[in-house]
Amino acid sequence: MIRDAQARLLMSLLNQGLALETAAAKAGMSPKTARRYRRAGVPPSQMRPERSWRTRPDPFEEVWGEIEAKLEDAPGLEAKTLFEDLLRRHPGRFHDGQLRTLQRRVRSWRGRRGPEREIYFPQIYRPGEQAQSDFTDARALAVTIAGEAFPHLLYHFVLPFSNWEWAAVCFTESFEALSRGLQGALWRLGAVPAEHRTDNLSAATHDLRGSRGRAFTQRYAALLAHYGMRASRTSPGRGHENGDVEQRHHRLKRALEQALLLRGTRDFPTREAYEAFLAEEVERSNASRGEKLREEIAAMRALPARALPEYREEVVGVTKWSTIRAGEVVYSVPSRLQGFPVRVRLYAERVEVRFEGELLQTMERRRKDEGPGIDYRHLVRSLVRKPGAFARYRYREALFPSATFRAAYDRLREGREERAADLEYVRILHLAARTMESSVEAALREILEGGETPEYVAVQSRVAPERPAVPTMEIAAPDLAEYDAFLEGGAA
Repeated sequence: MIRDAQARLLMSLLNQGLALETAAAKAGMSPKTARRYRRAGVPPSQMRPERSWRTRPDPFEEVWGEIEAKLEDAPGLEAKTLFEDLLRRHPGRFHDGQLRTLQRRVRSWRGRRGPEREIYFPQIYRPGEQAQSDFTDARALAVTIAGEAFPHLLYHFVLPFSNWEWAAVCFTESFEALSRGLQGALWRLGAVPAEHRTDNLSAATHDLRGSRGRAFTQRYAALLAHYGMRASRTSPGRGHENGDVEQRHHRLKRALEQALLLRGTRDFPTREAYEAFLAEEVERSNASRGEKLREEIAAMRALPARALPEYREEVVGVTKWSTIRAGEVVYSVPSRLQGFPVRVRLYAERVEVRFEGELLQTMERRRKDEGPGIDYRHLVRSLVRKPGAFARYRYREALFPSATFRAAYDRLREGREERAADLEYVRILHLAARTMESSVEAALREILEGGETPEYVAVQSRVAPERPAVPTMEIAAPDLAEYDAFLEGGAA
C-alpha cells in the first residue's frame, strides 16, 4: 500500500526534473503506479473509495430499534448503561467484547440524530477590564504537613486578559476568606481592575437567604466599593460563564501536581513552607505574562490608601453555659465572662474574643458542619463539682481531647456503673487542665497498653506524684551571753 509520504516524495522528485522511472524507484513504487498518481494529482488517502459495507455482522442490528427509542426518550443515557441493560434482558446473547461496538454506534447516533447541544461563545477581554475569582478544592493534591493530612481549598484570582493569577490557602468559602484572598491579590498586583466577577451562589458574596442568591451582601458590596470595582456574577447554574478562572483551576492544580511529583514528596514541614511552594509555582506561571500584564496594569486604577480589615466584628453575650455563638458556631469561653457582652472578631481562620478592649482568647475558626468549638479547660472545674452533668452534656464529644482519652473512658466504663466512670474520667480531665494534656495522654496510653484500667490515682502518680512531706525542724534561739564571753576572752 502506497502511503501519502511516498506520493509527496514522488511529486517532489518529478518537479526537480527526474525521469519518471528514476523518481518512482526513489519513492519506492513501480513506474505504472507512479504514472497513476501523477495523473491523479492527489495523495493515496484521497483516492481510496469510502467503505460502505461492513466487514462483520452487526450484533445489535435486531435490537437497535429499541436502543434508539431509549436514546430518543433519554438522550443522556450512556452506551455502557444500555449495554448492561441488554445483558440483563438477553442473557447469553451478547458478550463484554461488544461494548466498544455499541459505544461507536451510540456516538454515531448522537452526531447524526442526537439533540442539539449548548454552544459556548469565546469572549474578548480588554486590558484591566475584569478580574475573576473562585474557590477550588485542593484535596486531590494530597498535601501533608509534618505527616498529617492537610485538606484545604485554594482561593484563586485571575485576570482574563493576561491570565495573571494569584492563589491563597483557605478552608471555607466564607466572606473573610474571599476578602483576605482578593485583597492579597490586589496588593500583590499593585492595581485595581474595573470589575470583579464571581459565580452566582457564592456564600461569600451573595445573600443566600433573603434573595436566594440574587443580591450581593452588604459586606461584599462595601469591599468592592472601597476598591472602586464593579460587581458582576454568572447566571444561576452557569459556572462556565466564569470560564477563565474555571479553566485556570485545572491548569494550576495540574502544574502543582507536576511540581509535587518533581519534588519527590508531598509532605512539608510547616504550613508556611507549603504556602511558599505555592507562591513560587504561581510566580513561575506568571513569569511569561509580563508583557500583557504591563498592558493591563497601565489600564487599571491605583490602589486605595489602605486595605480593609480582614475580619468582621460581632458583639455577643456569654450564656450561663459559658458559651458564645459566633458565625453560627458555638464556642466556649472562660466562665468568669458569664453574663457579660464580648466583642468577637471573625477572621478567615481564627476567632478572637475581646472584653473591654483586651484580647482574652484566640481559637481556630470552625465550619458549621464541624460542630462546636468547646475547650474542656473552660468547663472541667464545674464538672468536677457536678460530674452527673457529664453523661447528658450536649457537647460531650468535645470533652474527649483525643482518641486516647476516649479509649480511657471506654475502659473505665467496663465493669462499673456509668456515674462512677464519669466521675473518674472528669477527675482525669481536670488533671489534664491543671498539668499538661500531653503528659496525661502519655500516661493514659501507657496504662491502656499495659492492659490496666486508667484510674485517676494511677494517672496522677505518673503525671504529678505527691511531694514528700517536709519535716518540721525547731531551731532554738542562740544565747548571746556565750558570744559575749567569747569576745571578752579574746580581748584578754
